[in-house]
Amino acid sequence: MADNRRPTGRKTRTTGNSSGVHLHGEGLGTGPVGSQNGYQGRKGGSSGTQRAAIGGGGLTVIVIILMIIFGKGGGMGTDSSSNYDQGGNVFQQPAYTETIADIPSQTVDTSVASGSRAKRTKILGNGEDKITMMVYMCGTDLESKYGMGTNDLREMASADIGSNIDIIVYTGGCNGWKTNGISTTVNQIYRITKGGIENLVKDDGAKPMTDPDTLTGFIKYCAQNFPANRYELIMWDHGGGSVSGYGYDEKYKSSGSMRLGEIDKALKNSGVTFDFIGFDACLMATAETALMLDNYADYMIASEETEPGIGWYYTNWLTKLGADTSMSTIKIGKNIIDDFTAACSQQCRGQKTTLSITDLAEFKNTVPDKLASFSNSISEMISDQNYKQVSDARYVTREFAQSSRIDQVDLADLALKLGNSEGRELADAIRDAVKYNRTSGIADAYGISVYFPLRQKSYVDTACQEYNEIGMDSSYAKAIRQFASLRQRSGGIGRLVRCVSHRLPLRRRILLHGR
Repeated sequence: MADNRRPTGRKTRTTGNSSGVHLHGEGLGTGPVGSQNGYQGRKGGSSGTQRAAIGGGGLTVIVIILMIIFGKGGGMGTDSSSNYDQGGNVFQQPAYTETIADIPSQTVDTSVASGSRAKRTKILGNGEDKITMMVYMCGTDLESKYGMGTNDLREMASADIGSNIDIIVYTGGCNGWKTNGISTTVNQIYRITKGGIENLVKDDGAKPMTDPDTLTGFIKYCAQNFPANRYELIMWDHGGGSVSGYGYDEKYKSSGSMRLGEIDKALKNSGVTFDFIGFDACLMATAETALMLDNYADYMIASEETEPGIGWYYTNWLTKLGADTSMSTIKIGKNIIDDFTAACSQQCRGQKTTLSITDLAEFKNTVPDKLASFSNSISEMISDQNYKQVSDARYVTREFAQSSRIDQVDLADLALKLGNSEGRELADAIRDAVKYNRTSGIADAYGISVYFPLRQKSYVDTACQEYNEIGMDSSYAKAIRQFASLRQRSGGIGRLVRCVSHRLPLRRRILLHGR
């Protein structure tokens, strides 16, 4: 791994221009978020800290944002061999669960396009399903400075999950855990219990969590020791999207992020397929991620935009799942998305948020051919001297993590803005494959983003290499190469970019927002 890589359409569901929790806004928000009076149950870390985005890929920086901090706390303070904190008490249920209100109900799309593969996970029904939930928690500064890993462990331990769910957590990547007993020297494995955590593996070695072999080993351990008919994987850390991928290990800074091709390798070598794979991290709801994950999961749950530092809220949706382990995966995703939206709306007022669940079988069935046609139409426009039409569409498309200049945009919005039949067909396919999508403070975010260069040309080669590695159709790589080449020659990139006041040397650039 290179040393220099650190890191909606239908009326039946909520989409970019919806009402309810949606507030229209432009770009990324600025300024402090959160409230000293809100969300008092999460005292293990900052209510205002943001999860950091990893900026763009092989030649990129890791980008970490630290916002104004509201409130302080010492974390759970648990002993790794017991369920008790330093005061001898079982972890207390976060006060937040007592005040969280159900947000307005919205319809979920449960249809599946004809020709889509059958789901790999077979749900038994009648609450007889056994679930193993794997949480790959690379703590980083989110935990060492702000205790957000500890917060989420507390939320998990506060859930009533019953006897048919095992929540197994892999810890590492952090210089200092707020939970006493979790090692900062070696990676460890824990099992969530009612009110606490139980240490399963005291020493799993000192190795980077962005190494795909580390992820493979954890998945294999869970499948061998906690066999189930439903497996779920949550990857917890910073995220960087299409070009950079997942993760930043605070202890192994030179190990870089885990690129999509490396995630693909890790999942392939594990031999396990999942009900859903979710990213409690920034920017991972991309077309590239979805196409790669199809071989290993039925659904993807992820965010197009940067995530507030608090990330997902775990207690409520885990309790609901514990009461019915035969719950449909789409409903699980809806509960995760609704809880996340509600938590952020109370604790991170003004922060733009997105979260969606995508049917990977339908996505793989319907999107690639339409994406190829769309890509070819872009190439034809450029060849026919209609470059300006493409450039204008790209310039007004919804962009995410704009300050980081990673050139990640909403794919359906781009397709619609281009204004041709190929674009409309692609947008329809994407919005149909995204089964539930909620946004707050942001319009034209339909659930799936893509890398499309405008701000910088330097990531194009990295992206195209990544596409080749994950088996993405070459027509899209050709289109963005053509566009980037012409834009660079025209000198347009520099003129269109606002001055960014936080430009620092490589690896030390600071974002304004994001997990």
